[in-house]
Amino acid sequence: MVEEMNNEMADVKSFSVGETVIGTITKVEEKQAFVNVGYKMDGIIPISELSSLHVEQVSDVLSEGDEVELQIIKSTDDELILSKKEVIAEKAWNELEHKLSTSEIFEAVVADVVKGGLVVDVGVRGFIPASLVERHFVEDFSDYKGKTLRLKVVEMDKEKNKLILSQRAVLDEEENEKKRKTLTSIQVGDVLEGKVQRLTDFGAFVDIGGVDGLVHISQMAHHHVDAPSEVVSEGDQIKVKVLGVDPDNERISLSIKDTLPGPWELVNINPGDVIEGKVKRLVSFGAFVEVADGVEGLVHISQIANRHIGTPGEVLKEGENVSAKVLDVNLADKRISLSIRAIQEEEEAKQENEVKQEYEKLEDNSGFSLGDVIGDQLKKYK
Repeated sequence: MVEEMNNEMADVKSFSVGETVIGTITKVEEKQAFVNVGYKMDGIIPISELSSLHVEQVSDVLSEGDEVELQIIKSTDDELILSKKEVIAEKAWNELEHKLSTSEIFEAVVADVVKGGLVVDVGVRGFIPASLVERHFVEDFSDYKGKTLRLKVVEMDKEKNKLILSQRAVLDEEENEKKRKTLTSIQVGDVLEGKVQRLTDFGAFVDIGGVDGLVHISQMAHHHVDAPSEVVSEGDQIKVKVLGVDPDNERISLSIKDTLPGPWELVNINPGDVIEGKVKRLVSFGAFVEVADGVEGLVHISQIANRHIGTPGEVLKEGENVSAKVLDVNLADKRISLSIRAIQEEEEAKQENEVKQEYEKLEDNSGFSLGDVIGDQLKKYK
């Protein structure tokens, strides 16, 4: 009898706390599972030792017949308590330490949305603070549960069971790489597609591939622009030309104006046309009249009036609207010659012709000479 007991004791394996064993699940209850690990009685896996995250019932994780790797957390003659969670955690901490040292990117599914951020299970409980989820502010994280995120380890403390993860670090790294490639690849003179990100008093910032370039207000259009909003709006997709690149300071100068046809390319004016324009500048030798956005023609001082004048200011004022006749157009040299006097002379000739026709019928039957009548009538136009 004693010999049989000694043989039986010899067959029973002894266990130490912290030891790892392989066992087979023999029974699953709501809050615990029983496992055969070769001990004189089945060991117990409490529900709290199944996962680093909350488990509703054991059957969600284990089934009878499953072979699992477990760690002994309590061993007495009467009781053997085992943990699945500790085995997983030990491996996870080692892997996470490697991920931290190498800045490795890995994926994890959001297990829960909690106050201040998100929780994932990566063998241990990982926390992603709200500020480290996206590059932009997120007001409501309710639809993030079940979402797969790409993460980096930013802080870990095994002793305190603390693991901080970040998706934003991944996104920032990708954005910086995209910016670096853009800065090294674009050249002065390139014409690119971009998206207007924001407007300021002095211009518009345009995203041209991960980096923002500035379109100064002077480069918005060929004509004068008082505010960038006159030309573009935030979110607009536009075409821009690269004027300058400074990779070290991450600065790019852009132009919308240089992608547009110049005002002289759009000119549709021919000699003989009568056009309306605004007097932009008075100079000693004449007046410059704007005949289209960014296009000015010159009225030489000799073509301002049908009489001699000393200065253009005797007849014209800056800002005044005038009618002028086109004398010559030279698009190659960007020159247009205009005449206000020609219109005046044509108007006088027209008036003279009308008077002549009016009194022509009276010449034969009246005592007045037609020349006298016309002369008298035309005095008021002199």
